[in-house]
Amino acid sequence: MPIFEYSCRDCGKAFEELVLGQEEDVACPHCGSAKTEKLMSCCRSKVGGGHDAEASIGSAAPAPSGGGCSGCSGGSCSSCH
Repeated sequence: MPIFEYSCRDCGKAFEELVLGQEEDVACPHCGSAKTEKLMSCCRSKVGGGHDAEASIGSAAPAPSGGGCSGCSGGSCSSCH
C-alpha cells in the first residue's frame, strides 16, 4: 500500500495519501476538492561507504568537505542536520 504525494489544483496545497488498490480519485484533505493531481516523488536510498548517510536521487551536490560537525569530516552526514 503505497503513499503518494498529491497537489490540489483548487487550493494549491500538497499532501500525502495512502492509496488502497487502484483508487485514483483522491480528495484534498484541506478543501475537499476532487481536483487533485499525483506528483512525482523523489526516491531516497542508502549509499555505501560504511556510513549511514542518505542520498536523494536528483538532489543538490553534497556540502563541501571540512564543514562538518565534530562527528564527521565530510559535512554531509545526516547527523549534522
